[in-house]
Amino acid sequence: MNIFVLVKASLDVNMVRGDSEGNLLKEAIPLAISEYDRNAVFEAVRLKNEFGGKIYIVSVLSWGPIDKRMRDFENVIREALALGGDEAHVIVDESLIEAGPEATAASIASLIKKVGDFDIILTGEASMDMMSSQVATRLSAHLGINLVTFVRELSVKGDKVLCKRDLEGYVEVLESSMPLVISVTGEINKPRLPTLLQIRRAFAKPLKKYSLSDLGIDSLGSYSPVKYELVKVSRKNIVLEGDSLEDVARKLVDKLLEEGVIGR
Repeated sequence: MNIFVLVKASLDVNMVRGDSEGNLLKEAIPLAISEYDRNAVFEAVRLKNEFGGKIYIVSVLSWGPIDKRMRDFENVIREALALGGDEAHVIVDESLIEAGPEATAASIASLIKKVGDFDIILTGEASMDMMSSQVATRLSAHLGINLVTFVRELSVKGDKVLCKRDLEGYVEVLESSMPLVISVTGEINKPRLPTLLQIRRAFAKPLKKYSLSDLGIDSLGSYSPVKYELVKVSRKNIVLEGDSLEDVARKLVDKLLEEGVIGR
């Protein structure tokens, strides 16, 4: 079984930085493996252990500048290899820096076709920075294969894949033939951290880089730059004073009632 896993080096949402004007300082935020993609890699390892085969890690560098991001990017890919990937194939091209999900999916589709045959393509339900949940859908359209999204449990029998997926208020069960694209949720498994030995072995595994020209792509079209801003929170700075703690407490309750924070 050949399993391709999409892994994004996302902006680390736990280390967001901004300036005094509320602008996001993207270059100052380190990259980290997207959490749901970690679930996807771990699920690929489970399938490989059960059926044999090979796990291919696929990624696109989405955040620049390239020369400053390459070390972070490679560390993320090596982590995915340490989790169980056999080899990695990544696209590094200026045209894909901060590109939208359509350009990302189109380039990944070309890369997968170039690398080889596939049975299952796994990805997280969304990246932890942009949360568009579009790449899996667009990728399946480019490849012309089936798609099942938000999968919390899957099993393989013969050439069929049985998927349980989360919908609002209920769980849906679907069966599909291979090949197909599957996006998984965090409920599908509980990934373990790689051991020191796995991390060391990851540096010996193949990691091949491609440009768009290597994939025979001249242009992916144009897109409008996106401006990222932090949510600004202004405080009212209300000071409550009183002759006693009880007096201050009464004023606090009155103010909370006035603001609608608590009910009567």
